[in-house]
This record gives sequence, C-alpha cells and structure tokens, in this order.
Amino acid sequence: MAQAELDLIAQEVKTCTKCKLYKSARQGVPGEGPANAEILFIGEGPGFYEDQQGRPFVGASGKFLEELLASIGLKREDVFIANVVKHRPPGNRDPEPDEIKACSGYLDRQIAALQPKVIVTLGRHSMARYFPGAKVSSIHGQARVVDGRLVVAMFHPAAALHQESLRQTVIADFKKLPGYIARAKGQGSPAAPSAVPKLAPPEEPEGPKQLSLF
Repeated sequence: MAQAELDLIAQEVKTCTKCKLYKSARQGVPGEGPANAEILFIGEGPGFYEDQQGRPFVGASGKFLEELLASIGLKREDVFIANVVKHRPPGNRDPEPDEIKACSGYLDRQIAALQPKVIVTLGRHSMARYFPGAKVSSIHGQARVVDGRLVVAMFHPAAALHQESLRQTVIADFKKLPGYIARAKGQGSPAAPSAVPKLAPPEEPEGPKQLSLF
C-alpha cells in the first residue's frame, strides 16, 4: 500500500503545476527509495543533473552522499531521498517560501506512506520545516523528537563540497546516525516521544513545539 501511494505521488509530481518552478524545469523529481525505508533524507531542491535525470542527488552532492552512507554501512538503495521542492529552481537558487508551501503536501504524503524511523534534513530549507528559526550551524548533528518523530539536522552535502572546512564536520555528523537509528527503533512507535529523554531546546528564537534532545 505504501508503494502504491509513493507511485501515485510520483505520477502527480511529474505533471505538477502548483508553483512556477515547473515552467523552467525539465521534469519533476519526486524522490526515490524503498517503501520500507527506515531513514528519509530531505534535501532542498533538484539541481541540473537531477532535473535532467528525474532523480534526486545524482550530481556531485549525490556522490558525496553515497560515500557518507557507505561510511556507516548503508547504500543509497537502503534509504529514501526526497527534497522540499520537486522541480529545479532556476539557476539552482534557493527555493522560495511559496514554492516550498506548494510542494509540502507531497512531502507530507511521502512521510505518511513511509513512516520512517528517522528523518535527516540536509540543509537549512529542509531543516526549517522542523526547526523554524534555528540555524544549521548551531544544531547540526543533533537529533530531536518533533511531533513524535526523530529528526536529525545536518549540513547539505554541497556545503562540504563548497567549504572544505565543513567536510570533516559532515562526516562526523553522519557517524552519529547509526546510534540515532538504534535509539529510534528502541523507543517503539514514532508516536511515543515520551520514551526519549527531554532536555531544553536550543537557544533559538521561536523554536518548534514538542522538542526533545538526545
């Protein structure tokens, strides 16, 4: 049933005209991965190569992501990868708020179908979905329960490609994922955040509700 819903979402994305991005993009990029994936990675938006191939993270960032996954014993085929917007923003610019909002329903439905144990946000735009007002430089590598689901904030792989100083930081953050996944499995249902020790949220303005910190 999850696969059928994911397939339906993919079909809808391919013909989506909910925002202006479809006008300049070659095709929609729904996301990909197994319907039983326990980890969902959420990036920002398709780039040039993603727009050409209709698949997420197939350029340099995708290659680095695959290397990061391999460093913790995972393959691309083990996880689901999506973005907050499903069409490439012109010139790879940042997605705009109205574009993210227009696409949010697709991501909501993908999460509902997948029921992942862990969601990993890659970059500030996907992070803002769960941690509005927070800065990725302040909370990267940290995991929190948001609305009953474990979410880990991380730098986008592209950030490490553009700033060599961030490379080891991104690698170190990924090394924490197996522990977070194990904890997420151990706590049972994602709807039971009470099993996770609650600590004070980060000192960021207007942080989200229902936060707990590992």
